[in-house]
Formats: sequence, structure tokens, C-alpha cells
Amino acid sequence: MKVSAFIRKSAKKNDTDSQATIYFRLRDKGKDFKAASELTINPNHWSPEKQGYKDRVALISDEKKVGLSDEIRNIISLITKNYDEDANAEWLNEMLDRYHHPNNYKTEEEIAWESKPTFQQLLEEFILKHKLSEIRKKNFRVICRAMMRYELFVRATKRGQKVFMLDIDTVTADTLHDMWDFFENEHLYHAKYPEIYERIPEKRTPRPRSKNTLIDSFCRIRTFFLWCYEKKRTTNKPFDQFHIDECTYGTPVYITLQERDKLFDKDLSGYPQLEVQRDIFVFQSLIGCRIGDLYRMTKSNVVNGAIEYIPRKTKEGNPITVRVPLNDKAKTILEKYKHCESNRLLPFTSEQKYNDAIKKAFKLAEIDRIVTILDPLSNEELKKPLYEVASSHMARRTFIGNIYKKVKDPNLVGALSGHKEGSKAFSRYREIDEDMKKELVSLLD
Repeated sequence: MKVSAFIRKSAKKNDTDSQATIYFRLRDKGKDFKAASELTINPNHWSPEKQGYKDRVALISDEKKVGLSDEIRNIISLITKNYDEDANAEWLNEMLDRYHHPNNYKTEEEIAWESKPTFQQLLEEFILKHKLSEIRKKNFRVICRAMMRYELFVRATKRGQKVFMLDIDTVTADTLHDMWDFFENEHLYHAKYPEIYERIPEKRTPRPRSKNTLIDSFCRIRTFFLWCYEKKRTTNKPFDQFHIDECTYGTPVYITLQERDKLFDKDLSGYPQLEVQRDIFVFQSLIGCRIGDLYRMTKSNVVNGAIEYIPRKTKEGNPITVRVPLNDKAKTILEKYKHCESNRLLPFTSEQKYNDAIKKAFKLAEIDRIVTILDPLSNEELKKPLYEVASSHMARRTFIGNIYKKVKDPNLVGALSGHKEGSKAFSRYREIDEDMKKELVSLLD
């Protein structure tokens, strides 16, 4: 079987405007079929031997010459590849039409596959359409970038995966295990594969991720897959075979009321910036809000002697208004900074500078009681002085822990802290302290 290209039209020697249709001829054991293509060429430029442009044709770019040669070669290849003994003239015409108008011959499945959104497009659609707070949208985008880096990592390191892409329909439990391994060790790959991080960068150099961080990331990925399943964007449920452990937390560490007062009474006039952030920490420990909610507060959040706010964490789901009456210490702090600019409640700085200042203020106030914490990376116990583990969240824990010691009513404390009833997070704060243990043991006297 032989397939060749030819033209039927000729032109005068200096005619460079005429165009001739390029035909294709199929010959095989008594068969001789011809069919017209949609390709054209000036007859004076045609080379029967080359089945394309002559070598020396003025005013025709090399790109155009190569393009026509590729088209002719592709058509011959298509005919040769699909040829069988039943082929006839009608079949040859159809082959040429298929080449020039491939969309006319695609099945519904092929059309659906080609119009299918990419994994990244689906994830972006989920972020836009699913009810998420701005901070959660930001967290999902961080995970999305890590997943796109995983794609590049697979292409760079695994044989036969040069064009690997995540596909919502083909991700398996094995894929998730491999992705977990990448997430866990990404800090090691940064120096080894810098081109990955040039294409999809982060503001911070990747650092080791704790198991809790990995669990949180994969719980979010699972939420995305469930959304895709519910919206009939896939029938794939890889998390049915991929187990995610519960997060492990140590006992929440907080300071006593005596330690809080020691911190508040410490003379920090020689460190004016530290004094401001120390005061903000004490204020936060008196109203118990999360740092994100604190930083959004303005003077309008003070209503009839109390702080009123809707916690951002519950705002998208079942919003509740939290009202925390202000005690004398809290009122003193607000009075001290009543002229704070831009209507902000207090003179806030960045969260990182706030956390750094808290540690320094604790150390200057000699809040150095040794506490036991759980190392997030090794999951081992560590002994550290309080000033090394102090942070903005310790203010919230201080509020919750000390009130619970007084009233021992989780629902009442939850009403002040903004926790939902039955919250797993709130249960971690209900550590029975030494005084409560003594009270219980005294019942046996």
C-alpha cells in the first residue's frame, strides 16, 4: 500500500498567485483512489519528488515550507495507520475530512474529556464557591500550591511521568500516600530541586511540617474531594481507602492569675514597645478571643461595658455573637490607649512581632516556670520555661483555663470563649489541675 500527494493544476512560469489543490492518492493491490484535501500550493512551487515545496522558492518562509511538509506527512500517516482491506474512495475522503475537521468525529466522551477542568481549576472553583472564611481560602491556596509542586516533583523524579498531572478521577490512596511523603519531606527538596520553587514559590522557605499540620492539610484535601463528589464532578473517593489519624495535642499550657498579674505589674517603661504589646497580651487574656478576632476589633466593639464580636471561625457557619464583660484591668488598658490611631481598639503590630514581644516580656518579668509541652515534630515531651513557649494563643488559654478552674462549667466558659457546644478543641482546655485534684481527693476524708 502506498500513499502519495500530487497536484493537477499548472500555472504560467511567472504566475505566483494561482493556487492548486493538493490531492492524495492511495494504491494497493488493484485499488487506486484519489481525494482532494484542503491544502493548497502555487503550482510553480510544487516539487513532485519532494511532495512539497521546491528547495529554492523566493518569498516563502522556511516556517511555511516546513508547515506544509508536516501537514502532508501527517495526512499520509493518518491514512496509512487506519488503512484496512475494506478501504474505498469514500473512506479516503472521510480520512481527509477527519484530518481537517477532527471535532466533527469526536465522541461525547472525548468532548467531555477535553472540556474537563484541570485539578487546579476544580480546586479554585471549590475555593470560590464553597463557604470559606478568607483565612481558610488562604490556607487552601497554600495547599494547592504544594500540590502543584508535587506534580512537578513527580515529573522530575519518576521514570515515565514527564507529563504527570493530578486528575480528580484517577487519584488513588497510593497517590495520597505519595503526596503525604512529599508534604512531609518538602523542606528537604527545596535545595535539591530549586526550579520547582522558582515556578511555584512561597514567601517562606519550606520548613518541616508536623504530623498535626499534615493531618490538617489532608483533612482539607478530603473536604475538597467530598465537595467534588457531592457536586457530581467525580465519582472517585480515594479517601475511603486513606486513613487520617486524629491530631495529637498536649495539655494546654497557660499562666496563673498570679503570673498574669506579675507580668502586668512589671515595670517595662525602659522598653516602651514591649510595654504596649504586654498590655495587649494581658487584655487578650481578659477577653479570651483568638488573635485574628482581636486584630479586627475597633472601638465600636466596646458595647455597654463589654466586648462584643462574632468569631471569624463561626462566622461562615452558625454565627454567634460573643459578649465578654470588661473587668477593671481590661478597662484600665483600654483607657490607656483610648487615643489609638485609625479607630483601632489597641495599637496592634504584626502577629510575628506580637509573639516575639510576648516572649521577651515574659522573660523580663521572670515568668520562667518549667512546663511540659509536646514537640510538634517529634511528638516527644519537652521541658521548657514559660517564656519560651509564650504566644498570643496562650492569652486565650489563660482566659479559658482560669475561668474553668473557677466555675467548672464548659458551656458557660464556651459562651465567653466562642467555642461551639461540644467542641473538641474546647475539651482540651478542661485539664483538671492540681487544686481540683486535691478537692476531689478531700471528698474521701
